Amino acid sequence: MAFEFHDEQRAFQDRFDTARLADRIGQMVKDTISDEDRAFIEDRDMFFMSSVDAEGHVTCSYKGGLPGFVRVVDEHTIAFPSYDGNGMYMSMGNVMQTSEVGLLFIDFSGQTRVRLNGVATIDPDDPLCAEYPEAEFVVRVTAREVFANCPRYIHKMELVEHSQFVPEVKAKTPSPSWKQMVKDNMGEETLRSDDPALRPDAEFAER
Repeated sequence: MAFEFHDEQRAFQDRFDTARLADRIGQMVKDTISDEDRAFIEDRDMFFMSSVDAEGHVTCSYKGGLPGFVRVVDEHTIAFPSYDGNGMYMSMGNVMQTSEVGLLFIDFSGQTRVRLNGVATIDPDDPLCAEYPEAEFVVRVTAREVFANCPRYIHKMELVEHSQFVPEVKAKTPSPSWKQMVKDNMGEETLRSDDPALRPDAEFAER
């Protein structure tokens, strides 16, 4: 498939004489996930996700986990878990309204990136839920556009450590310290009724 540009995109391409280049790059956009894409995506421990609501308002969120938390289900589909957050569900609420998402995967040490745009769905009973400890539900994205992106402005960075809050089978996940503050200053009823932070043996950690 070749990417179809709208009039405003074409206007910038004409202004800066990049239409020929854009057309060539647009021919590389595909709706399938290659083996190379699979390896890259499944090796990532984070990505950025944009979503839009029914009124066209956009939000962008960070999603993090351990390498492999995003899975390529088949050549058209990826899946990832939704973990407990701040309770606003801005991105996931948008998914329920419009399904439109854009995902950006970046390898900061290797200075490369892949973009995947498509249609997302949410299923609390997805069979993959059982494979993600503490997942509230699983999000699946059917790819519409998959393509590499110019890497020149990616800053080279190295991972120091993974977040201690990422759920793992082999370890108890602590609650973030801000939930203890909410419990102490705003009342326990502010938190969800089954929040682990309300347990007598709750362990808290900074962040």
